[in-house]
Amino acid sequence: MERLIDSGLEELTVMVSKMGGVAEKALSVSINGFVEGEDLSKSVHELSEILVNRTVEVEEKAFSLIAKYQPVASDLRIINSYMKVAYDFERFGRYAWDISFVSTRFNAKTVKCDKWIFEYIEKMAEKVLQMVRVSINSLRRLDPELVKRMTEEENEVDKTYFEYLDKLVAQASVTNECTISSVLVVRYLERIADHAMHIMEAVVYVATGEKVTLR
Repeated sequence: MERLIDSGLEELTVMVSKMGGVAEKALSVSINGFVEGEDLSKSVHELSEILVNRTVEVEEKAFSLIAKYQPVASDLRIINSYMKVAYDFERFGRYAWDISFVSTRFNAKTVKCDKWIFEYIEKMAEKVLQMVRVSINSLRRLDPELVKRMTEEENEVDKTYFEYLDKLVAQASVTNECTISSVLVVRYLERIADHAMHIMEAVVYVATGEKVTLR
């Protein structure tokens, strides 16, 4: 028998799932803008603001469900987890905007960077975007099996991040615009990967009730 709260929980699920699509688009656009040296900051900022507003909507919906239906523990687990996931998606948007700002401030077409620097960033960005897509799919399907294999991917992102910093220190003769912008971008990518793992931990908790740490 369907409870009154069930339709509200389904609406909350749809709201958060749609945020995932916006977040992925914001990240893809910002990373492409940096690599290609294009100013896409206006589009990224608009997507980031959408995520901020939708986070507020998710919070309002969550509090409304709590106030109206006095949910049981399992319902509260879902509501709390989705509020946290909404925040993670909002952070995706913020980091996308940060990447876009760096791309605009230090234009890749005018800043002279060694080829290997962009190769590292593209490699890391590809891994991070894959993690983001898996986190979104795992949320939509509530599939813990999708989550488990991503710990290795997150470790690879961290490894690439520190390898890049070590190589930059060893090879960069001076601190210039390329050094500053690239370090900022790889740091943002590393943080995005961490938030993707937060989402996947939330998926496991919603699906099984088990609290796990995947990082």
